[in-house]
Amino acid sequence: MSVYRFEQSFSADPTLSKRLFELLDTVFSNFDISRLAKTARVLGAAWETASTPFIQFNDGVAVSHVGVLEIPLLVMGEKLMVGGIHAVATHPEYRRRGYYREIMTEVLDYCDRRYETLVLTTSQPKLYEPFGFRVVEEHKFVAQCEVKESSERLRLLDFADSSDIKLLHRLLETRTPVSNVVGVLPQQEKALFCVNEATRPLYYAEDLDVIFCMEIEDDRLQLFDVVGTNIPTINELLARLSHPIKETVVYFSPDRLDVTFQAIPHVLDKAFLMVRGKFAAEGQEFMLPRSARC
Repeated sequence: MSVYRFEQSFSADPTLSKRLFELLDTVFSNFDISRLAKTARVLGAAWETASTPFIQFNDGVAVSHVGVLEIPLLVMGEKLMVGGIHAVATHPEYRRRGYYREIMTEVLDYCDRRYETLVLTTSQPKLYEPFGFRVVEEHKFVAQCEVKESSERLRLLDFADSSDIKLLHRLLETRTPVSNVVGVLPQQEKALFCVNEATRPLYYAEDLDVIFCMEIEDDRLQLFDVVGTNIPTINELLARLSHPIKETVVYFSPDRLDVTFQAIPHVLDKAFLMVRGKFAAEGQEFMLPRSARC
């Protein structure tokens, strides 16, 4: 077994987290990653328990990082544990010195021993193509509808309330994949979901026992994920909204929503999905849910 030079351990080095987030906040200044990670930590889903960090140091300062996560997916009906490459960052003052290539070479050796498939999302796909990653086309799904106001039967989760934190954990641990094409399997490790979604509005339907990751703009409903033991139809969701809706846009394959949608090629948040290795859904109409993107 190879000894990896850049693999680090949050548990073995209590200073590592602070040094890493100083780097990430410098490189990703628009995202406030420290705040997102802090929120996940408060919810009992710490970044440090989910990610294996590979870090290059200069005089004790973290100057380059690549993280590896495990993401349990259902892909074309088959269970698959994929490796998620995330938080790839090199400090601006240390670029073009080969740090990124050195770490990625080590990370890929580490991952190839563990996963048949790697995924990542990026606005700069050319950075990853030399390492065997390819862009896989994704789609959003649009349906016209005419839904008048109904009685509100959703409530916002409040993570100042410990019972809502327990509710989130329970549903993530028992969730049904939102799609048979590409969906997320039940998660014991919840950090990726919490980093991606916990600072956004999450709506709970008590009678359905389901959490909806969604946004409403004017008369348009945007649905990003559904977390529950049973996946309700889109009409069951619409019937619980106190806002008139004329168009629904779903950002995952809607094969379990019982409505006909038009599939439209789409790049979510300007970040392309890239895959290395086998991916049975390639060529299908799907989108990796926002909650599972890294």
